[in-house]
Amino acid sequence: MRPHQPGVISMIGHRGRASRYCLYSPLLWLAAIMAIGPGSARAQTPSPAAKFSIRPVAEGDWAHFGQVALTDRSNAGDIANIGVIVGKDAVAVVDTGGSVQVGRALLAAIRGITNKPIRYVINTHEHPDHIFGNAAFGGGVTFVGHHNLPEEMRERGDFYLKSFREALGSKAIAQVRIIPPTLLVADNLTLDLGDKRLRLTAWSPAAHTDCDLTVLDESTGVLFAGDLVFLRHVPVVDGSVLGWLSVLPRLAKLPARIVVPGHGRLVAAWPQALDDEQRYLTVLVDDTRRMIAAGVPLAQAVNQIGQSERGRWALFDDYNPRNATEAFSELEWE
Repeated sequence: MRPHQPGVISMIGHRGRASRYCLYSPLLWLAAIMAIGPGSARAQTPSPAAKFSIRPVAEGDWAHFGQVALTDRSNAGDIANIGVIVGKDAVAVVDTGGSVQVGRALLAAIRGITNKPIRYVINTHEHPDHIFGNAAFGGGVTFVGHHNLPEEMRERGDFYLKSFREALGSKAIAQVRIIPPTLLVADNLTLDLGDKRLRLTAWSPAAHTDCDLTVLDESTGVLFAGDLVFLRHVPVVDGSVLGWLSVLPRLAKLPARIVVPGHGRLVAAWPQALDDEQRYLTVLVDDTRRMIAAGVPLAQAVNQIGQSERGRWALFDDYNPRNATEAFSELEWE
């Protein structure tokens, strides 16, 4: 581990390169949680259970749009977007939210539109805001994920439970179960809901994370992209910024019509939805390489990298310094 500079954390990862943990690492999650505590303005949002809703985005496709915020007790971790796909025979859920409370609200919302069995819960990656609601879904459900997801859950699960205790509260954390998938996607997998075929794609190399998965409803052209796509919410790098940029051109070739992003309260046309994210990640790389070439130390570089993007994104000041740290840690070893 390299000595870290004030205000940033840098690690060498377990695979021998710049750590994938710099942004969504337990330490940095904990720092973010402590920085925006229950008394902040952002914490005044009503409980998600009181106003949880899912909205139709296409025939049989529904989405819940989480808040653009950091996790705290007032939002119960309801900060990620969630998908619900209703076929002739069964239902598939794409991610379950950031707490069991959110997961239960999701289940109630699904039962408000259909009584068909929920056959699949598909987790797009391992971050708490996407998987902590899994325990709300009981027997008869098959959990599905990227082939790397079980290992990522094993490595990070316990620490996520510990580090989110302050943000969500002990009672909420006690309800959470880290449930690994039993149906793994190595490359592509098709799930059949009757009249709907879902194309699941496991992406590599590491991008947002090392276990990114997307879900395409082939009948409607709706892509549930998980955190490979951010809209308005600043992208968050927890895998590899270079890997993410290498994935985007292949991701753009999916025959989608619209995308439901992992974060950002809207859907967008495909593949134009990738334009802002690609620009931001490119700026992140270009600025970082320029700082490294000029010999600027990490502590100073973090405050300069990506600043031309400040006015374009929500939560920029919460996540851009961590993105800059991750990019610097990755690219200084080129």
